Amino acid sequence: MQLSAPTTVVFLIALVLAVVSLLPVIGITLGGIGAYSYWILFVGFVVLALGNLMKGL
Repeated sequence: MQLSAPTTVVFLIALVLAVVSLLPVIGITLGGIGAYSYWILFVGFVVLALGNLMKGL
């Protein structure tokens, strides 16, 4: 299986999801997002992993 670099858009989506999931950890609340921060981080990782596994994504 060949890995490829994710596109800039996929990388930025994963980065935004990671930052949003870490905001409640440093004390910035965004409504009910704090309860789902682990899952938001997990989705960001999955998006980044799919960007590496699928060519052209």
